[in-house]
Amino acid sequence: MVTIDAPKPARAAQEPALQRFALRRADVLVALVVGVFQVVGTFFASQHHQATRLSLSAFGLALVAVGPVALVVRRRYPAAVLAVTFASTLAYWAADYPRGPVFFALLVAFVNAVTQGRRPFAWALIPIGWASFLWLGPSLGRMPAPSLPNIFGLAAWLLVLPAGTELLRARREHTAEVKRVAVAEGKQRSSDERLRIARDLHDVVAHNISLINVQAGVALHLIDEKPEQARTALAAIKQASKETLGELRSVLDALRGDGEDAPLVPAPTLDDVGRLVERTSAAGLPVELVIAGEQRRLPVAVELAAFRIVQEAITNVTRHAGATGATVRLEYRNHELLVQIDDDGAGNGSATGVGEHGGSGTGIIGMRERAHALGGTLSATPTSPRGFRVRAQLPIGNGE
Repeated sequence: MVTIDAPKPARAAQEPALQRFALRRADVLVALVVGVFQVVGTFFASQHHQATRLSLSAFGLALVAVGPVALVVRRRYPAAVLAVTFASTLAYWAADYPRGPVFFALLVAFVNAVTQGRRPFAWALIPIGWASFLWLGPSLGRMPAPSLPNIFGLAAWLLVLPAGTELLRARREHTAEVKRVAVAEGKQRSSDERLRIARDLHDVVAHNISLINVQAGVALHLIDEKPEQARTALAAIKQASKETLGELRSVLDALRGDGEDAPLVPAPTLDDVGRLVERTSAAGLPVELVIAGEQRRLPVAVELAAFRIVQEAITNVTRHAGATGATVRLEYRNHELLVQIDDDGAGNGSATGVGEHGGSGTGIIGMRERAHALGGTLSATPTSPRGFRVRAQLPIGNGE
């Protein structure tokens, strides 16, 4: 019995909460660091050579602390945090309190607003800030008019700030896009793997259950009149069911997580085609295996695809075609493997799940997808006057 453990709902529900808690903790830590640097730095700066400015009062320290405190909610309200930080910093500057590192919180709030999608608002504050920090204090009579070096110096800093912020935003967006592509590729790989497993399950179950069904019919027919032949059919059913369980376990083991036991049954190869032919012949459908060219080891994906194509084709011949015999041809060429299955059945396409007018069922779809996944081709067409042919050409590169 194979059990696949699913993620526990409680654990899955806890993960977003843990992520939110981690982000809030990071925001508090940033606000604390900025606050300590800004308040302590400004306090000590006010003690040195700033006697002509307004003495640093409790209100002044409060204005310095408002910006860092607002940073605690900067992710939820980026524009509001930027506005509050801008206003408190401007009020401190225009009041002509001692100069110090009072712009640190404003810089963090500006970068946060840009990276959180509030670029128009943040950019609009650049010219407003340039004019306000230069002229609001003089207009209130708190400080002299700015000099030309101050005017152009502040303009230069205000050009560097948004340029650097845009570079940071572009880098973050690139990193997010790389992660998004990686996640999408991971989902695509998972989808492809599920499709591959579904094909394998279909091929394994369909083929072996078909053989079991045929042998069971033979056993029921002969159990009274020819019990020894019925015994042979039942033995074949036992062997086929054993192999079915083994292959199913091999396929389902691909779903195991890291650190669990490896599959006990290796993936089928071209070496297993002979046993497949023997089992089918023993079930009552004579099958001939023809091997042409230099037989050699091929890439694992090619050998598995070839085996599954043969398995699916023979399964459908057994179930639907009403054939008296079939031929499997494996031709090793320089750069490809030719896989061809011919039968002498009804010839209307039912042997491969294909209708008379080119419609397709799951059998031919699965075989064609296996061939296409390797860059090969597969055709399934009636032959004259009876019969059907499945022909696959699978590239093998240099054949190594």
